[in-house]
Amino acid sequence: MKSASAIVAEAVTGSHVLKIEGYSGTKVLGNGESIKSSTFALGAHRWFIRYYPDGNGSENAGWISFYLDLNLQHSDATSVKASFKFSLLDEMGQPVPSYSQPWGVRQTFKASGSGSSWGYERFIEKKALEQSTYLKDDCFSVQCDVIVSKGFRAEDTARFVTHLGRLLSSRAESDVAFRVGGETFTAHRLVLAARSTVFMEELFGPMKEKHTTSRPIQIDDMEPGMFGAMLHYIYTDSLPEAATADTYGQRCGDRYGLERLKLICEDKLCGFISTGTAATTLALAEQHGCRGLKEACFRFLRLPGNLKTIMGSDEFQYLTSSCPSLLNELLANVAP
Repeated sequence: MKSASAIVAEAVTGSHVLKIEGYSGTKVLGNGESIKSSTFALGAHRWFIRYYPDGNGSENAGWISFYLDLNLQHSDATSVKASFKFSLLDEMGQPVPSYSQPWGVRQTFKASGSGSSWGYERFIEKKALEQSTYLKDDCFSVQCDVIVSKGFRAEDTARFVTHLGRLLSSRAESDVAFRVGGETFTAHRLVLAARSTVFMEELFGPMKEKHTTSRPIQIDDMEPGMFGAMLHYIYTDSLPEAATADTYGQRCGDRYGLERLKLICEDKLCGFISTGTAATTLALAEQHGCRGLKEACFRFLRLPGNLKTIMGSDEFQYLTSSCPSLLNELLANVAP
């Protein structure tokens, strides 16, 4: 007799458009003051948006900030996991690419405290909005897209991840091998293809014939440690505790279309910014399109003395030579 069961991870996706009417009148609120939108329902929870017309915090004066808040007064939950992004809308109601945030790392919205709201301190500079065509008749609109996780219970998630991790480490029924820096890694084609469109193309698409031999697929431009960490992420949706978040994590994410891996590495890197790493981390953020990491570097370099400290370093010289176009943005964000 056979039995079977399934664990289905569900998510609810929705969006809310907030129109700011009478923009010039909102500017009198001053720095650090916000206006709340009306609440809207999504994923059995109610949400609202905070609009800061002159930035949230003195260091963000001259910018417009937007935050997403969870109204837990209308929910039995003590926290909710969700991903979100904000986009400025043009007169046709379409997102403006240059002012559309990428999907962020899934955040936990808590009942109170520092985790009760998440957002963007520097969504758009006030001067840039006022000089654009997106402010019309003293009005502009933004759209907030939200994905609310609702499926797995915590114990189901842990069990599911554990089973897939065991499948990888046991090598049971593996049907593809990779040779990386003298080490061999085995995996399962279907799992790789399900998690990465690049692997789908390589293993089941037009490139399939190239990888149908019994010989391992040669990977020449990655270190074994990072490739192994990437496989661990593909099977468990997390990095090993010992894995470092560095340029290889971003390269793996770029090469194999693993956007969440990039975001995980970006989130880790945000916690290790120092005067010794700020310049190279900023260059990495620019090269791989990591806007959140770039903003974290700018916040660090705005602290007194930090920019002056790094300007004479070899790392700063590397930044100026590898990303010369970034200098104007650096000065605009960091200079007093």
